[in-house]
Amino acid sequence: MRESRVSGVIYWLDMAGVIVFALSGVILACRSRMDPFGMLVLAAVTGIGGGTLRDLVLGVRPVFWVTDPTYLWVILATVGVSLVGFHYIHRLSRGFLPIADAFGLALFTVIGTHKALLLGTSGGVAVLMGMMTGVAGGMIRDVLAQRVPMVLREEIYATAAMAGGIVYVALQALDAPLTIAIAASLSVTLGLRLAAIHWHLALPVFAWVTVPPKYQDANAPLSTPQKA
Repeated sequence: MRESRVSGVIYWLDMAGVIVFALSGVILACRSRMDPFGMLVLAAVTGIGGGTLRDLVLGVRPVFWVTDPTYLWVILATVGVSLVGFHYIHRLSRGFLPIADAFGLALFTVIGTHKALLLGTSGGVAVLMGMMTGVAGGMIRDVLAQRVPMVLREEIYATAAMAGGIVYVALQALDAPLTIAIAASLSVTLGLRLAAIHWHLALPVFAWVTVPPKYQDANAPLSTPQKA
């Protein structure tokens, strides 16, 4: 009974993540002036892209949406409802897309980490699979829309997913209740990502710095031309 309840919670969290990520794909398609087919493509790659890549890496055959086509119907329904309410979506502020993406990132991080642990992977691999599940779909979406992927921008993104995955793995290793592990992982990932969006938090950037000639040390010896 308990296992079926746990499976139900994970399943509905997965569906919620698909809806949120598919909606983010629809919003970006609208802003990119795509037709309904373009909206469906962006919604699909965002909603199931990360999970598909995760299953391929973990050797799961067939992938989850082939086994359960409900995921495809949920994406199609999300796009259909979005088309009906197109004028409302078009009026959403610019800040809605990264916020919706943050919720999808948090949900899919938990799902990916949980599934990897169920398949018997190590904690480190489970964290990477959680990050991949949360990040990959959004990357494909942004590339198709000819945008710089959110994960490659300055604000904290993949780091938030990694932190949430670590929290989930650690709590599971300590035999914490699943609901607590899920809630803590969601809170950490979502909290870090929303904080990064609001305060523009970023990791340090390491780059080569070229010093112009006029700022070089005046006492430095000058190079003399060599004779032919």
